[in-house]
Amino acid sequence: MAPSVQPSSSPLRTSEGDEKYANVKWEELGFSLIPTDCMYVAKCRPGESFTEGKIVPYGDISISPCCPILNYGQGLFEGLKAYRTEDDRILIFRPHENALRMQDGAERLCMSSPSVEFFVEAVKQTVLANKKWVPPPGKGALYIRPLLIGSGAILGVAPAPEYTFLIYASPVGDYHKASSGLNLKVDHKSHRAHSGGTGGVKSCTNYSPVVKSLVEAKSSGFSDVLFLDAATGRNIEEASACNIFIVKGNIVSTPPTSGTILPGITRKSVSELARDIGYQVQERDVSVDELLEADEVFCTGTAVVVKAVETVTFHDKKVKYRTGEEALSKKLHSMLTSIQTGLVEDTKGWMVDIDPCQG
Repeated sequence: MAPSVQPSSSPLRTSEGDEKYANVKWEELGFSLIPTDCMYVAKCRPGESFTEGKIVPYGDISISPCCPILNYGQGLFEGLKAYRTEDDRILIFRPHENALRMQDGAERLCMSSPSVEFFVEAVKQTVLANKKWVPPPGKGALYIRPLLIGSGAILGVAPAPEYTFLIYASPVGDYHKASSGLNLKVDHKSHRAHSGGTGGVKSCTNYSPVVKSLVEAKSSGFSDVLFLDAATGRNIEEASACNIFIVKGNIVSTPPTSGTILPGITRKSVSELARDIGYQVQERDVSVDELLEADEVFCTGTAVVVKAVETVTFHDKKVKYRTGEEALSKKLHSMLTSIQTGLVEDTKGWMVDIDPCQG
């Protein structure tokens, strides 16, 4: 049974006619779902290419209970953002990188995947169809969630007979809105990934196993969990949904993407920006001991952007780090968001205009 799409039963929170913005309280945006008008859907079979998709009303999908995404977790997702500039252009941050990362994940999970060109065009169509939902300049971003799932019915463990590529979106604000800095707990008991597994791709199956640790940490007042490597239990890897960096003097270090850590696009961009302003950036194993002795620690990701870490707790030891205006994370956040929102010239070629003829 191929998946079918049902329009949302709840009334769309949108404005009528040709009004520029949807009816959203932009100042109150957090990081939670606000359904928009439309989503994008495309399908293909193994050995074929995604060649055609369409914009449909946002709504629930009907899918076989025997499909691999439900039974075996054969699925990937991506996350990226679109921003509105002061001159009313809408820019998407590095969608080609997300397309390439989805292709890497699809190869690992034996899935058909969209080409880079198909992916980027589908993202652009989704943003255009939901243009009213892109927040005003400085009020947030439109978070875009592409999904690639095994949707065709099959009973045994095998690649799906059909794949669905779907994109939905939601306006969002800050991921940690009320926090000036994250308070991380190092989890020394459970692990996010192991060598030879799927920690290096954005598989849906990577995320539900971290929920228990995350819930326990948050119930104790922490912002997030930092996981250690499964091989030695001595090196830091990443938090539940973001990469991590440490700063010591003029050296910025981050764990390597050697199969257990997601190659974050924000991580890649921030590393380049740090080098641009004279820092030495190292991708290498980073021990817990080095973490506890660092001058500064920060996290990066599509959702968190660049966020300072205020404290790290490991067993009964709690360490406080440099935050605020003097922190490197503050500088990098300003540099990155200025590019994303069009406040400075994009000399990197990172931003994609959804409608350059109107720029």
